[in-house]
Amino acid sequence: MSLVNRLTGFLQQLWYEQSVWAWLLAPLGYAYQAGMALRDGCYRSGILAMHPVGVPVIVVGNLSVGGTGKTPLVLWLAAYLTERGFKPGIVSRGYGGGDLNRPQQVRVDSDPALVGDEAVLMARRSGCPVAVCRKRQLAARGLVEHAGCNIIISDDGLQHLALARDIEIVVIDGQRRFGNGLCLPAGPLREGLGRLRHVHILVCNGRGQRGEHEMQYQQQQLRPLFGDEATESLADWQGKRVHAVAGIGNPQRFFSSLKQHGLLVVPHARADHHDFTAADFNFDEDLPIIMTEKDAVKCARLSTVPALQNAWYLPVTASLAKTFEYRLNHLLDELRT
Repeated sequence: MSLVNRLTGFLQQLWYEQSVWAWLLAPLGYAYQAGMALRDGCYRSGILAMHPVGVPVIVVGNLSVGGTGKTPLVLWLAAYLTERGFKPGIVSRGYGGGDLNRPQQVRVDSDPALVGDEAVLMARRSGCPVAVCRKRQLAARGLVEHAGCNIIISDDGLQHLALARDIEIVVIDGQRRFGNGLCLPAGPLREGLGRLRHVHILVCNGRGQRGEHEMQYQQQQLRPLFGDEATESLADWQGKRVHAVAGIGNPQRFFSSLKQHGLLVVPHARADHHDFTAADFNFDEDLPIIMTEKDAVKCARLSTVPALQNAWYLPVTASLAKTFEYRLNHLLDELRT
């Protein structure tokens, strides 16, 4: 087992299961939480500057480290806002990319090693202008000035307070929730749970609790990683044994979804934004490979790897409760008055 996988397993136990280490580290978590609260107060009081970009900004983020389902929600928002007559643009930090101190536009054929895997995925799926930069306000301003965007969606931008925002949406993992409820490093939280009182909408990826709008994933057809073969239904793969590969924030969610469709899964979890190489696919069994769409973006450059000639990826789309649309429309209408 690799060092990364061992570390991931330790953190999983520390944050989401009973562990004495969590309480030993709790003082550090409380110190981190206090620091984040102080930082938040400095921005909201004007001591630190929040930079407007001249158009409404919707931030999609989370409190927890790791994936909660932000990217499918960002894509849903982009499509919905376009239907409503907006011209949305998407900004991101570009995690997994290179040195992004200056804004960089993301195209459908951009190299994910330079701009990040999620950014390339959003550019391909949304059809909207996408830009990445460490300072999201610079990326947003560039989309407004050069791409004519009249509303900005900031992906994973809840803690990036330098970008002024009009609507904050927090996505919650319906399975793991907030773990042990502690902040880093004792728990998975980037900020204390009190931060939720200041956001506009709570979305739960899965079964939600009171005050949360439910979001469900809808799996699409399996698509081949290479070639022009026709798509295949997950239903046709029931009972088939497969290698399942996931380098995302919560790989178990992906593995569970395949198992629920009747596939016999041999799981291969990797760290979020993992840089795949040919060695990652040296499996003992010669089986079909299924991966997430985000991982497929990075693996497209590995066209000479024999095992990947029988590799497939599974796109997903978000389905939101009608109550979410009502709440979002109310907030958008308030911005126009």
